Amino acid sequence: MLFGHAVTPPAAVRAALEAVLGEGIDRVRVIEHSLFARLHSCDYATTRRRRIYLRGSAADFFGNPALMLHEYCHVLKQWEPRRLTSWRYLLESLRRGYWNNRFEIEARAFAQAHCGSLEKILADRGRPEAGILPAAGPQPSSASRS
Repeated sequence: MLFGHAVTPPAAVRAALEAVLGEGIDRVRVIEHSLFARLHSCDYATTRRRRIYLRGSAADFFGNPALMLHEYCHVLKQWEPRRLTSWRYLLESLRRGYWNNRFEIEARAFAQAHCGSLEKILADRGRPEAGILPAAGPQPSSASRS
């Protein structure tokens, strides 16, 4: 697991993500405290096909709807259909920089468009009893790297 720990999303988070994403997330592995993420100098997360590598804890990640949507967008909407590859990401970043990288623009837009829906579903399923959703957490805007 590249020096990290694989974590299964809590059932309420998994169900909410699947409702918003319109597909299952079981094939995506979330790795917390990942050396791979730390080596990529990302602030919060980096992704690869079927993987989300977190620099920090999964609890923080699962408590941040915008960041979850951003990273799951990279994996399910970009890596899985093979539109995103390491080389394409590198070339895009060299040409346009991180912020203007088309993959990052798409993931930010996706997260922004769907964050309200995810937050509502999570709230309807009962945040307090889930015990995994802090009030605030890191934002994906410029912090995550794919």
